[in-house]
Amino acid sequence: MLDQALMDILACPKCKGEVHYNEDKTGLVCNSCQLEFPIRDDIPVMLVDEARDISA
Repeated sequence: MLDQALMDILACPKCKGEVHYNEDKTGLVCNSCQLEFPIRDDIPVMLVDEARDISA
C-alpha cells in the first residue's frame, strides 16, 4: 500500500480529480474519467496511456 501522504497528493493526470484504490489494491481509480492506473512495484503509474478504461 502507498503512504497516505502520497495518496493525499496524487491526482488523475487527465482531469486532476481524486483517485482511490481499486478493490484489490493493484491500481488507482478515477471515477470521473473511469480510468484505472496500475501500481507496479509499489509505484503508481500515473500515465493516461498506461491507464485501463473501466467504463464498460
